[in-house]
Amino acid sequence: MLRVAVIGAGFFARFHYEAWARLPDVELIGACDLDPAKAQAAASEFGGAAWADPAAMVAALKPDLIDIASPPATHLAMVRLAAEAGIACICQKPLAPTLAESAEIVAVAKQAGIPLIVHENFRFQPWYREIKRWIDGGRLGELYQAAFRLRPGDGQGPEAYLSRQPYFQSMDRFLIHETGIHLIDVFRFLFGEITSVYADLRRLNPAIAGEDAGHVLFSCAGGARALFDGNRLSGHAAGNPRLTMGEMTVEGSRGTLFLNGDGGLSFLPLGGEMREVPYDWENRGFGGDCVAALQAHAADHLLRGGAVENAGEDYLRNIEIEEAVYRSAAEGRRIELDQGLESLRPNATTLP
Repeated sequence: MLRVAVIGAGFFARFHYEAWARLPDVELIGACDLDPAKAQAAASEFGGAAWADPAAMVAALKPDLIDIASPPATHLAMVRLAAEAGIACICQKPLAPTLAESAEIVAVAKQAGIPLIVHENFRFQPWYREIKRWIDGGRLGELYQAAFRLRPGDGQGPEAYLSRQPYFQSMDRFLIHETGIHLIDVFRFLFGEITSVYADLRRLNPAIAGEDAGHVLFSCAGGARALFDGNRLSGHAAGNPRLTMGEMTVEGSRGTLFLNGDGGLSFLPLGGEMREVPYDWENRGFGGDCVAALQAHAADHLLRGGAVENAGEDYLRNIEIEEAVYRSAAEGRRIELDQGLESLRPNATTLP
């Protein structure tokens, strides 16, 4: 059994607790939040003891894994806590507010010799795993291009995000840093390493601080191009607009694969007729139960030594790409990614 303690009990952390509580080889032993009432609520519903002090919880319970689901500004301190105790950790994204701090988090974990996994769950959504199987199996032929249209429809007016995640309104970097980073990781997972970016970002809702719409064109090492077309104010056809958060097309020499807002896949072979693509998945939790899938993957790695995705050191590349996106938008030019982390650490100009 993997003994897990969670730090943080906010809106999204609930998905973490629920998934840990039902994984068969995991024991949820602790729930911690600076608000004791939130910690107690999580512990009462999902198991374990409630704590208000992370250091006291770690010292008393000595878990096998610390799941850091607290706000990004606290992540460095929480990873230091795990490192000092010699305990593996899984850390929610955004990994940190800046690339430099993210690199420091990775360095702290590496120096202490503890596993650090980033809770980047979109690549574990079942539709992306199926798309990956199609690509790896050669069923799309030569990949030409892909496009994802992010359309959650939750960003209009002065009350945008306040009922669920109110801190969204005050983020200087929003669309890419909070949401687009998911698709950066998905594009790398599906299409290979990203070699350059060209971005045009803007803010449509004056009630928020950061950008909430824009287009980013990614060049991938294999030659394919991937377009992120994001607009948090607009919606898309879906029973639950937060299930897929949008729609995707992947085009190749043998045809085009389509993802709709209800998690359905369909294939249009070149010169043929559209047909549905059946595959197994469960509409549970968040995003097709991707939180549980990621956490089961992490547990398997820690218990049985399986390969791991989203290791902290590899995840830094996503944040490097994010930094390049903001630089491209600020400077109005294409940014090549043949440079190291150091050259991309200065912050791009904040959007008006």
